[in-house]
Amino acid sequence: MATESQVRNTVPVTVLTGFLGSGKTTLLNRILTENHGKRIAVIENEFGEVGVDQDLVIGAEEEIFEMNNGCICCTVRGDLIRILGNLMKRRDAFDYIMIETTGMADPGPVAQTFFVDDEMRDRLKLDGIVTIVDTKHVWQHLDDSDEVREQIAFADVILLNKIDLVAADEVDQLEARIKSMNAAAKVYRTENAAIDMDRVLNIGGFDLDRALDVDPAFLEPEYPFEWSGTYWLEPGTWTWTFQPGEDPTMDISVHPIAGVDDGALESRLMDAVLTFSDEPVKLVTNQTMKPGDQLYQVQFVEEPSICAVEIETPGFYVFFSEHHPNEFDAVFADENGSVEALHTREYKPDHEHDEAVTSVGITEAGDLDLDRFNAWLRDLLMNQGPDIFRMKGILSIQDFPERFVFQGVHMLFDGRPDRPWGDEPRRNSLIFIGRNLDEDGLREGFRKCLVDADAR
Repeated sequence: MATESQVRNTVPVTVLTGFLGSGKTTLLNRILTENHGKRIAVIENEFGEVGVDQDLVIGAEEEIFEMNNGCICCTVRGDLIRILGNLMKRRDAFDYIMIETTGMADPGPVAQTFFVDDEMRDRLKLDGIVTIVDTKHVWQHLDDSDEVREQIAFADVILLNKIDLVAADEVDQLEARIKSMNAAAKVYRTENAAIDMDRVLNIGGFDLDRALDVDPAFLEPEYPFEWSGTYWLEPGTWTWTFQPGEDPTMDISVHPIAGVDDGALESRLMDAVLTFSDEPVKLVTNQTMKPGDQLYQVQFVEEPSICAVEIETPGFYVFFSEHHPNEFDAVFADENGSVEALHTREYKPDHEHDEAVTSVGITEAGDLDLDRFNAWLRDLLMNQGPDIFRMKGILSIQDFPERFVFQGVHMLFDGRPDRPWGDEPRRNSLIFIGRNLDEDGLREGFRKCLVDADAR
């Protein structure tokens, strides 16, 4: 049981979530600028290859951390734990932590971080999950998006945002639907994410028992791998032979391990999680992997595909694989024939995202011709608006001394001048998130809006 001193020194954490375009950045800016008397460290995540939220967040005294390699609940859980650990070394610099997830994130695995990791549980307190709902567009995703339903189900506070864009009876209908999904959450109606800070900060709202009601497997961690196998290996070259499967690649890491018991495996799990958060080394047939903190991605380009494993020291080794080897009729062997793992374990895998939902990031130097850009964007939204969930960015417009900040959801668009460029290099950085996006078409169309497009 925690002592009074430990409780007093525990840092409260809020997870801010909501589907793409719901208003998370707007609320974050309010939290960073409202006079609530808190020093806040922000861990921010963006779904896409070009992070523009760092530019959209209003400058404040708080320190902002940005991770830009996938959604928090999936590919960077190892990084999240590592960053939280590093952050706690500077405990005197802040008194609150805010984690803003991507719009595609299931908040459950983020929340469980504070219960399955002993150090995190002792030093941090999950104060609550705040979910922002876009009342204008949520109906388009409520029935077919697991992420939207999970964000609502796990919320302690739900903000029905953008109520000025819909009729009052539609808001009533939505609130009734949401309360049927999560009767325990406090629901507030907002415009432009305007809310009293005491309704989203220090709410003490996260209820573990209710989380277990929503998901009985809540405390079972999600891992970026599905299977592990422990072997005793003598020095030499061992091989994995894979037949074609549903996925054209598979991530694998190999670690020395003290033995085949569960305790030895548990001591290696966090090492594997951290390894799976790194960029993999890509291997094709007959290339070699070695034990250590390195992630490998086997490319299944031949039938069968063969990957060599070089062992220098005899001992126990554990293999962690993204998919179960049986899916690829995998055989592990040396020159004397195949061998079976002495110990295997299957894991609750990361949840799946809608494969049709992608992001396209565009970064281009130079100025935009405003008339060309308006015409292109108008045509784009007219033809593809329903499939563009979210778009936002910073634009450099010819003859405008200020940066131009824009954000959009589906066919709704909002933009306004920001701070002057000053000595900062003028550039354009924007991102589109949606379904069935034509990356080449978006890039080509945007480049044609540049002032010197004909010279490119």
